Amino acid sequence: MGDNGLSIGDVVDFFESRYPPELAESWDAVGLSCGDRGDPVTRVLFAVDPSDAVVDEALVYGADLIVTHHPLMLRGVTGVAADTPKGRVVHRLIKAGCALFTAHTNADRARDGVNDALADALGLLNLRPLDPADGTRLEKVITFVPYSDAQRVIDALAQAGAGALGHYSRCAFTSAGVGTFLPGAQANPAIGIRGQVETVDEQRIEMVYPPGVRTEIVRALRAAHPYEEPAFDLFAMVPLPSDQGLGRVGTVDHPVPLSEFARRVASALPRSKAGIRTAGALTAQVSTVAVLGGSGDSHLEYAQRSGADVYVTADLRHHPVSEHLAAGGPAVIDGGHWSTEWPWLPVAQRLLTEAFPQLSTHVSTLCTDPWTAFG
Repeated sequence: MGDNGLSIGDVVDFFESRYPPELAESWDAVGLSCGDRGDPVTRVLFAVDPSDAVVDEALVYGADLIVTHHPLMLRGVTGVAADTPKGRVVHRLIKAGCALFTAHTNADRARDGVNDALADALGLLNLRPLDPADGTRLEKVITFVPYSDAQRVIDALAQAGAGALGHYSRCAFTSAGVGTFLPGAQANPAIGIRGQVETVDEQRIEMVYPPGVRTEIVRALRAAHPYEEPAFDLFAMVPLPSDQGLGRVGTVDHPVPLSEFARRVASALPRSKAGIRTAGALTAQVSTVAVLGGSGDSHLEYAQRSGADVYVTADLRHHPVSEHLAAGGPAVIDGGHWSTEWPWLPVAQRLLTEAFPQLSTHVSTLCTDPWTAFG
């Protein structure tokens, strides 16, 4: 630990609570990619890319940790030799004692992430996801217990992780019923006699839980239930759409022509050499806007379905845009990959310093777009 008592692991845990790794795409590489969770941290630098130039800036700043949006090693590697571009970055970070943490597609989907930041930078209101993510998948346990034991079983299941809903805990539903069974010759029934049919007034108990504690739930149920062979069911529940997801759709405070809105985008985003590109009728009125930071032509159809008048994203290609406009899709503005993702950095910085005011932080303004000249 440093003088402030914080470790790299404290910062990693904080960001993974704000940008849960389970929101990331299956192909993504998020989390701590270089460094030791137990090492102390006093200075954190935020950047879009873990490039050599960003490492230069971080080391001059004296950073113990770099937080980036883009992963260093998105695709698998078989080595990190120092004479390769990625290996060189790894070696430099390790030698300097600087860790690297990435929040990528999980930060794209989460609240206060890349797309909320982009929408806020453009002044959009009444936000909703462009491509909603599924909410947390829950499971449900149902069991049947004699009345006198119901509260004890509920307590045991709650202690194992069941019954948590938002700010509430020990949430359960019970209903009355009658159970019947016939104990066999080798049975050791808590209620009833071997060889005689028994009926018992029971309560049906239903509680939800996250899949990760399923084993603990079953263990707690068996331990707390009075029956030798308790009956229970486990169900996987269909997740509902949440208010998180890729992209955002919002409204402007008052309608403006596309030409004016394009100027708003250009002034709101950090400038890169390539600038912005606009496609569509410049006199068309813009009321509803869809945004997706970074590469977004895979979501052109989502933008059309959203009812947006314009779609702000990056890395748009000739043929997809031509076909999109020919099909009656909304106008598009390509704001550049780095430019549309950079607005998240000050948001992440603010969240971290609110949680850990003893940290020193710095947001890199170094443009890491590969384009260096235009026109």
